[in-house]
Parts: sequence; structure tokens; C-alpha cells
Amino acid sequence: MLSKAPIGFFDSGVGGTSVWKEVVQLLPHENTIYLADSRNAPYGIKSTQEIIELSIKNTEYLLQQGCKLIAVPCNTATTNAIDYLRANYKVPFIGIEPAIKPAALNSDTKKIGILATKGTLSSQLFKTTQEKFTRDIDTVEVTGTGIVELIESGKKDSDEMTQLLVEIINPLLSSGIDYLVLGCSHYPYIKENLQELLPNNVKIIDSGVAVARQTLAILQDSKLLNTSKEIGQHQLYSNANPTVLQELIGNMKNATVESLNF
Repeated sequence: MLSKAPIGFFDSGVGGTSVWKEVVQLLPHENTIYLADSRNAPYGIKSTQEIIELSIKNTEYLLQQGCKLIAVPCNTATTNAIDYLRANYKVPFIGIEPAIKPAALNSDTKKIGILATKGTLSSQLFKTTQEKFTRDIDTVEVTGTGIVELIESGKKDSDEMTQLLVEIINPLLSSGIDYLVLGCSHYPYIKENLQELLPNNVKIIDSGVAVARQTLAILQDSKLLNTSKEIGQHQLYSNANPTVLQELIGNMKNATVESLNF
């Protein structure tokens, strides 16, 4: 039965589990398969063609597993490859975009910060989204070079991470922003780290809840929602170190984490 087929996820590593958790919480009866392409992380420093090729590889695997819908919680893959994927595959795709719209609409200072990868900030989709919602807003863009690598290495709470973040967010400290948009699926895992370094009035937002709601909407519209009352089963795979992936999702009875060469 197609409605019981799993939702597929792929990300440039473990970061997309921040979005995956929101989907699992909203849709507890859905089965999922998650691919952490940590071997090729970060995608943000790769060319558009490389990102498309990696996205095709991940998509092909998830389709082989019978996935009924594919979520792409990776901002870089969404901004660089989602149009290609939608044009070449029949399965619905859910992308992710930095939460620029809510930040711009709710900002009192009319100044917002955006922390993202180089690949996201330089993409056409990001530029289009930014231009659409920030016409009367000052934006401070900051590239989070090195953050993904530390999270993938299990060092999200290390002194090394703190030192890196101090350097990265320095342009934000005197900018007058009151919102910081996290434009990478890895970054919610350092939300508390960032909050400690930023002024108290700065609100930090990401796109996880929005992706979960969009996933629900697409499943309903496509009549693919799993109406079973059974709790969903989750298979998560890493092609690098599955230990980091396991640590981030915790001990879920209905989730397994394994190594997979993909």
C-alpha cells in the first residue's frame, strides 16, 4: 500500500535530522528513511553540478527503497538541485529555504542576519527569496565556514566551536539585527551556542517546523498520508561515522542507525 511507503530524506550529513525530528513529531505514523551523506559534507563548498550529481545519487537510492515522497532538508541541495529533481522525477519533493520571510515580517529594527553556507548564499533561489521579502530590510549575510565540519565530527559543544562562532558572528554583534535566520540544516544544533554569544533581543529561527507542515500538506493533497495507527519505523544511514548520527537522534525505540555505502 503506497500510503505506508516511507518518506525519504537526504542531507549533506547529520544536520537534516533537525528537520527530520520536526516531521516525525508532526507525523508520528509515517515511516522514514534518512540518508546522511556525511562523506561528501559540506555541500556548501561544491559546484552546482557536483551538488546536482550528489542529489541524483541520493534520490535514486531512496526511490529504490520505495519512498513515496522525498524531503531535502539541505538548504544547499534545495537551492541548487531541487528544480532539476522535480523536473526529472515523478515523486513529490519538499525543499527547504531559509526563514527569511517570517524574520523580515516580524523584525522591529528592520535588520536581520542570515547565517548560511557559501553554496546557499550564492544560489539564485536564495537571491530570489531574499529580494522578494527584504525590500525594506537590511540584511547581514554571514558564511558559516567550518561549522558543518565540526558538527559532523561530534564537536558541536567544543571550545573549538565556540572560538569559531565568535569569529563568524562578529559582524552581527554591532549590526542592530533582531532576528538571525539559520540557513543550514546543521545550524539548529548550535542554536544555544549562538544564543549565548548574541544580544538577548536577537531571536533565532529556522525552517524545520515549516518543512514538517509542508510535508503534511503535500501528503494530504497527494492522498499519500499514512492513516495507519501504528507508530512509524525509521531507518537512518550514514556513509561516514554513524555514531554522530546516533548521538543526535538519541535512543528511539522505533529508529535504527546503520552504516551504508552510498
